Amino acid sequence: MSDSVNAQSQDGGSHGEDRTSRDTSPRVGNKVTVVLGAQWGDEGKGKVVDLLAQDADMVCRCQGGNNAGHTVVVDSVEYDFHLLPSGIINPKVTAFIGNGVVIHLPGLFEEAEKNMRKGKDELSHCNVYTLLPLVFDFHQAVDGVQEQERQQQAGKNLGTTKKGIGPVYSAKAARSGLRICDLLADFQEFSERSGFKHLASQYKSMYPSLEIDVDGELEKLKTYIDRIKSMVRDGVFFMYEALHGPPKKILVEGANAALLDIDFGTYPFVTSSNCTVGGVCTGLGMPPQNVGEVYGVVKAYTTRVGIGAFPAEQNNELGELLQSRGKEVGVTTGRKRRCGWLDLMLIKYAHMINGFTAIALTKLDILDVLPEIKVGVAYKVDGEVIPHFPANQEVLQKVEVQYETLPGWKTDTSAARIFDELPENAQKYVWYIEDHLGVPVKWIGVGKSRESMIQLF
Repeated sequence: MSDSVNAQSQDGGSHGEDRTSRDTSPRVGNKVTVVLGAQWGDEGKGKVVDLLAQDADMVCRCQGGNNAGHTVVVDSVEYDFHLLPSGIINPKVTAFIGNGVVIHLPGLFEEAEKNMRKGKDELSHCNVYTLLPLVFDFHQAVDGVQEQERQQQAGKNLGTTKKGIGPVYSAKAARSGLRICDLLADFQEFSERSGFKHLASQYKSMYPSLEIDVDGELEKLKTYIDRIKSMVRDGVFFMYEALHGPPKKILVEGANAALLDIDFGTYPFVTSSNCTVGGVCTGLGMPPQNVGEVYGVVKAYTTRVGIGAFPAEQNNELGELLQSRGKEVGVTTGRKRRCGWLDLMLIKYAHMINGFTAIALTKLDILDVLPEIKVGVAYKVDGEVIPHFPANQEVLQKVEVQYETLPGWKTDTSAARIFDELPENAQKYVWYIEDHLGVPVKWIGVGKSRESMIQLF
């Protein structure tokens, strides 16, 4: 035995070469650029993605469903995105919807048709992962019933979008959900036994008031098979080829935001997926070493839709001013957003989780009319400064925000296209944010269009 081992080690050729001189590090391949929300959503991620997608080769969604809402304005035409990556507006990119997303097929095709009427054919260059969990119409009905029950039992609801997102992620975790691969395999099997009808009867037994048109929904789903089939890919292989093939610029668009993350957000008033950087790897089937730049999108003030703790909220004339000037109404829900001052404790917390390499600061122009601007820099609980963002919702409700007051600029910034064209106090506001976060600001938004994004480096 020892002779054969010695013979192998002394053998000529490649096995006998001095291994100490070899480069043993694995080839990483292409890296993805990630765009994530750093607050409670609605920060303007779609605009940043649209900007980066202009020279991207591939754009991806990795989590969430059509509870997300991104608006992009191109040539004065407004496009709304809920399931499709907003970067798909560039006809040259390949779009990919990963396994971390939950997909409502009627919603997908309706969204694509709306944008097609505005001149954009998007499904022709869109790919979806075969393992995507399916959202059915009855999931959306269940979402509404669950919300009603929470209201009746606890006197409060979670403020869901009623898009069926929570019930589908719950079914995925319980291993009772159905996926695109099930729909495309054997429709009879998909419909019967442990498939669609079984799932519908489970929900019916839990919620007797639920009305489900089983046959009608199955008929509708059957019509989608041929339309979706050509778009379906084996996601792990698809992503691996993209990462390890020729050089490519790959962009990942996060939905929702850090403070809505199922693990790290202001639970239970959160979404049902991981909208922080870890969700990129699990939602696309790719390793962490392929994550490159991570851009955090930060609104120049803070907004939140629905209920839940909001320490810097201004439930007063200032909040109303920000709401009206910023047109703060949810793209998906149509609900008015609650508004308040910029809270750097939130952003620092999001940065701890995501490791932002740069910041996009949006909607700076909304602050143009204010004589002074406050920024939340610390939290006190029971008179004591706490050094961290509290995970406990009860504690967060009690925090007293410590503000620093900065002078406003009382000047219209919407025409600025380079940093030096901003008023001095607006520049100081940006520098103040940079200094407190220790993260550079790469873009500043001063309007709705692509041209309104000032790039600093």
